[in-house]
Amino acid sequence: MRSIRLRILAILAVLVIAGVVAWQLLPSDEANADPVTVGTTDAVTSLDPAGAYDAGSWAMYSNLYQSLMTFKSGAIVPEPDAAESCGFIGGKLQTYQCKLRDDLTFSDGKKMTVDDVKYSFDRMLEIKTDVGPSVLFPSLKNVVAEGRTITFNLSARDATFPQKLATGAGSIVEKDAYSEHKLRSDGKVNGSGPYVLKSYEPGVKAELVPNSRYKGALKDTGNPVTVRYYKQSEDLLAAWKSGQVDVTHRQLPPSTLAELNPGDSDKRVTEADSAEIRNLVFNVRKDSPLADRKVRQAIASIIDRGPLVGDIYNGTVDPLYSLIPQGYIGHSTPFFDAYPAPDTERAKSLMQEAGVQTPLPVTFAYREGDEYTKETKEIQRQLQATGLFKVTVKAVEWTRFQKGYAAGEYDMYTVGWLPDYPDPDTFSQPLVGRDSSLHNGYSSKKMDGLISSTLQYSDRSRASADFKSLQKLVGEDVPLVPLWQKKDYVVAKEDVAGSQYLSDGTGIWRLWELSWI
Repeated sequence: MRSIRLRILAILAVLVIAGVVAWQLLPSDEANADPVTVGTTDAVTSLDPAGAYDAGSWAMYSNLYQSLMTFKSGAIVPEPDAAESCGFIGGKLQTYQCKLRDDLTFSDGKKMTVDDVKYSFDRMLEIKTDVGPSVLFPSLKNVVAEGRTITFNLSARDATFPQKLATGAGSIVEKDAYSEHKLRSDGKVNGSGPYVLKSYEPGVKAELVPNSRYKGALKDTGNPVTVRYYKQSEDLLAAWKSGQVDVTHRQLPPSTLAELNPGDSDKRVTEADSAEIRNLVFNVRKDSPLADRKVRQAIASIIDRGPLVGDIYNGTVDPLYSLIPQGYIGHSTPFFDAYPAPDTERAKSLMQEAGVQTPLPVTFAYREGDEYTKETKEIQRQLQATGLFKVTVKAVEWTRFQKGYAAGEYDMYTVGWLPDYPDPDTFSQPLVGRDSSLHNGYSSKKMDGLISSTLQYSDRSRASADFKSLQKLVGEDVPLVPLWQKKDYVVAKEDVAGSQYLSDGTGIWRLWELSWI
């Protein structure tokens, strides 16, 4: 989110491309075509790929920028995009090499070179913002550019490295247009993706037009698209009902989603299994009231997912008892095994063992929004009903919320997470590894060892046992409590084609698939 990544699920500075560039990039036969309008509640926090690791921002990156690799719809193995070819060399999964295409240009017409690729990775790791994607590359030692060849040298084996290159973290920027040490803030973008950003109003809309200079894995860059942003799901629903949007994705209200029928004749409904998850995350720093593992285990003993699934989300989510969701290699259910049902007496015993005075005051923050408010109040109710906790809730605007939990301002908080790539590693290293994107202070040498072990094998089924051990450790240490796993819904008007390809769980938003019938 991909929160979410944080996709974590999930996630732009003001952006205006000069008018002369915009009209030159629009083919004459598309200049008068009406754009397809897409509505979403996923906020964009930054247009600079080094500055965001959230679903809304990454959705834009996959359209405005190119990465060396990309995923075709439904694929689990990436293929070259900005690259001509890529692969591991040496047989140790520690050196990855790509050959850059020789026909790539940025939106301002400047030719892309391997220096731009190297610079994009170097500056991301140099800036290393708290809410950025550098967490995906803990083993990236250095990048070497020579001729048309880019070599990535890793400090440890990483079988998932090609998949990580295909994410928003691999977005290539123009070297001369982005500062080496700070995020870009002039409201412009220099990318080479299938679209150019014609205009942008933060929190309101983004107008995208096809990039006629694009060269890569796509054969067709699609129609003009306008993305409209809505603060809450009810606002998106009102826009859909009034005809302001032609396609909706993430998120209509749960009550509306529950009533959707893929067989409806007046709209196109795509309902697909998804790996979007939501976790209750704990601040485990020494100064936090949740620093003691037994206190966190007590909360895990109290949480009842039933009301969340049935009452809050109207059956559009499934209860989740593991860090890695269903459908991924190594999925298990350690939180069901250890905490099969809400148990207040067990929670009281754990709190006594921890030696804390009850009710224990804790602050509980969440991203402001309709369903999140209801979800938060239900969790607050469950915890306070035991008499063990006094929970103060805080609704926080999305950008401020991310900075707040990164700074350790909250004792616990809920975060959604979308996979960045189709591998269980996307739910492990970024969430519970060292310097994780959750910034909750959790650190474990045993956990890091297990994560490292899962990255040893190109045959990912061989990592299944390590993933199960990793999840069991999460159930013991409880740096977070998994809450639910959500289905993916895309709703489109009858005269819009391609909406079924807009999202497929790889973290790429395929706006170029949308067209008028």
